[in-house]
Amino acid sequence: MDSVIEIQRQTHEEIERFEQALYTLLSRPNSSHDRNLQNEHKAAQILDRISSRVTALNNLYKDEDSRKAEIDALSVPAQQNDLSEFYSRLVKIQEHHAKYPDSAPGGFEIEIAAFLDEPGQEDEDYEEEDPISLLFSGEEAYGKYLDLYVNHVAYTNLKNIGKRPGYLQYLDLLLAAQNSPVHSDLPKEVRFTKDFEKYIKDLHTYLLSFVKRTQPLVDTDSRQKEAVDEFEKKWEAKEILGWEEEAGPKGAQANGDISAGIWCAACQKHYSKQTVYDAHLGSKKHVKAMAKQASSGEPPANPNGPSPPQQSHASSTPQPQHHSATKSRLHSSAYYTHLATSLLVTLVPVLNETKSNVERRFSLTAREREQELLDQSKPPPPPPANADGAPEEEEEEERIYNPLKLPLGWDGKPIPYWLYKLHGLGVEYRCEICSDHVYMGRKNFDRHFQESRHAFGMRALGLPNTKHFHEITRIEDALALAEKLKQEGRHEIFEQETMEELEDDEGNVYNRKTYEDLKKQGLI
Repeated sequence: MDSVIEIQRQTHEEIERFEQALYTLLSRPNSSHDRNLQNEHKAAQILDRISSRVTALNNLYKDEDSRKAEIDALSVPAQQNDLSEFYSRLVKIQEHHAKYPDSAPGGFEIEIAAFLDEPGQEDEDYEEEDPISLLFSGEEAYGKYLDLYVNHVAYTNLKNIGKRPGYLQYLDLLLAAQNSPVHSDLPKEVRFTKDFEKYIKDLHTYLLSFVKRTQPLVDTDSRQKEAVDEFEKKWEAKEILGWEEEAGPKGAQANGDISAGIWCAACQKHYSKQTVYDAHLGSKKHVKAMAKQASSGEPPANPNGPSPPQQSHASSTPQPQHHSATKSRLHSSAYYTHLATSLLVTLVPVLNETKSNVERRFSLTAREREQELLDQSKPPPPPPANADGAPEEEEEEERIYNPLKLPLGWDGKPIPYWLYKLHGLGVEYRCEICSDHVYMGRKNFDRHFQESRHAFGMRALGLPNTKHFHEITRIEDALALAEKLKQEGRHEIFEQETMEELEDDEGNVYNRKTYEDLKKQGLI
């Protein structure tokens, strides 16, 4: 057994070393979001180790009997030459090293080095998998965005919510939580159901997990505890609006009690509205069921329990049970709604980033999305090493003197000024069809008539992008030319009928109109 005094000394040393490692880790410049999140997770692990060691150290100081016995053993013995305690401890140390000859004395140093080790320093042939990336899905992009597709599907499957919102509209509904409780616009018959209770509970579970993964240094549990205390106070004072339990059959129906409607014993079916029940009384199915019931005698029982008139004669014990179950469900739904709202308020910037990312991805093609995934899977390039000032010299070489703002050539350097003047790259050509885009140089201007920008502008005007409209840059001129070509096309049709000549089998020449008339009469 180790000395209590030595264990305390070693624990103090470990706490101090962990504090130094924490300072070193948090003082590093974070070049990217991924690196910042990795450092925060490492810092959270160091804080957990410091907390556990402080707790153990506090327990050692409270154990005064062990400390007193250890101090008495280390005190000066009664006889000055009595070294039995010293030799007994020396024997224990020798036995330990004889039993474990290969034990590493610097185990704690290895743990500290693992926290301070920067990614990219290991061997290039060995690629270590990042454990932090395994905490996030592909849609979350290392904690930058929220992945709420599963919750969106669960929300759209709720009954009586009206129009089913898209994913972007669903994000807008969650963003409204900064002004009012989340989903407070839903009617009570939706929020009082079991499906909504399960949905809001799953939403809170995901948001809490996301906050813990992306903000490891934030004490999320304390914030949630404060939100719970605030909710319980408001619930006891009945200050939570929109969660009052309604009395009467309408309230029972909203709370999921289907027995509060109208039960047809003949059809064995439940009807929630009086009008629907009255309409089905004249149907053939109901008439046949009534005849069958009359022939059999006793009507079948309601599988959902006795109807409201029968409940007055039945036992009253199920009613308090149902009432308590309904109240418990309302409390649970309101509880998770309050906690989810408090989490959504802290995640408003992430929700805005998520919405922007979804809108951007909607505008990408399938090939662009695949290329983006490939770029994200590539590891970031390592920072260049500063050796003998070589990078500074390269930066000086990359600074190109270009006061005239000349375009760059194939070698990355400005083209000569005479070539710039020869091609007329200083002349501006503006095209109104291309949304007043300016083209520098005649060559670029001539080439742009066959490019996608000009073709899109012509399609927007409802005109074909043919050679007739070459050199036309104004919208008014393009529309006038199109009308002129339309009129000339009619004259060409007329002239084609009168001026085109055809020859019969005997060599006689006729124009097209005369030839077709004679052929129809059978004279040719």
